[in-house]
Parts: sequence; C-alpha cells; structure tokens
Amino acid sequence: MPESPSAALLSQLHAGLRALDEDPGSHPCSSYLEYIDLLAKWNQAYNLSGIKPLEQMLTHHVLDSLSILPYVHGGSGLDAGSGAGLPGFILALARRDMHWVLLDSNEKKIRFLNQALLEFAPKNVEVVRVRVEDYQPEHRFSTITRRALMSASKFCRVTDDLLEHSGRIMMMKGAAVEEDNKQIDKERYTSQIQSLSVPGLEASRHLLIIERHLIIDKPTV
Repeated sequence: MPESPSAALLSQLHAGLRALDEDPGSHPCSSYLEYIDLLAKWNQAYNLSGIKPLEQMLTHHVLDSLSILPYVHGGSGLDAGSGAGLPGFILALARRDMHWVLLDSNEKKIRFLNQALLEFAPKNVEVVRVRVEDYQPEHRFSTITRRALMSASKFCRVTDDLLEHSGRIMMMKGAAVEEDNKQIDKERYTSQIQSLSVPGLEASRHLLIIERHLIIDKPTV
C-alpha cells in the first residue's frame, strides 16, 4: 500500500535530517511539516515563495534552513529580512532555548509570520515589521542571519550595531560567495566560508560566517 502524502513527506524529512547528521527524534518534525503546509496555503493568495510543491518546500526551505543549525551561536537570534520566516522561524522551532526576532518590512510577509505565531504559539519568537536599517532593539544579538540577497559588506554595515561583541553574522549564499567575501572590511571582521550540503538540493550552497576581530582594550597608564 503506497504511503500517504504526509507519511511520504515525513519519511523525506527524517532522511534529510539524518543526512544533516541530525537525530529526527530531537526535532519538532510535525511542526516543520505544518509550517510548509501553512506556507502552501498562503501561497494560493500571496506570492510568498516561488516554490510550490511541498516536497520542494521541504528541501529548499526547511532542510536548507536547518543546514546552518550547527553554526548558530549564543542565546539570541535575529533573522534580518526574514521573509516567510526563513531561516529564522525554522531555526526557532529547532532551538527553543534561543530567543529569535524575525525582522521584515513587507506587510504580506509580516502577516504570514504573525499567523504562524498564532498557530504555532512559540514562546521564543518575536515578529517585528521594520527595515533592518531602522531597527533599534534594547538588546544586541549573538547570531544574525540573512537568506535573501544583499551584499555581505552592506549587511555588515547595517547590522554592526545589532551584533553582540562576540556575535556572529551568518549569510546563506550560493555559488558567487568568494567575490562577496572579498568585499568585507577585513580590518574589522574575520570571515570564513562553509560549504553546505542540503539533502535533495543540487544547487551550490555556502554559509558565510562573519565575526568581529576580538579587540582587547589596553590598560590606561
């Protein structure tokens, strides 16, 4: 007897998590599937994602977001330009011990994120509608993520005041990551490129990890 669509998706999710060296039993798998189901329903009225089939949403959205999970740093995360909550909402579901702020200026996307908050009721997620350049939070963040297109040098400039002293900026990039990395201010930041292998996704994926140089204040004489 063939698997039901939901059972097939769950099997695909479990296999994908194992390929990422993650234990499916430690993940809220049902929530991941409910997320892409909600996104698919909203896509019927709003163009939140160009990807329509649930199987591709699972690969291109959920597993792609979870591929950077091992590099998430500290106790607070900011997903700047979160869109439909990628990767921030997925990472927040996976890391309930971290507080996440999902930031976007697009009204449709914010409405979707608020609906996701209503349905999933995660206690560790806050949605804010504002441009990242205008965001003025009370606290800085240990991890700042970005999936949508923006140059690394510009993203560093607009998020520098939002990053903890020992925080980490993580930008999800495609093939053209080397040139982007060259534009970063090397006097202020160190950076490294981490290749990502996303199960079921053949496109080139990389994570650009950016941290400030550690500056030790000299004692005054």
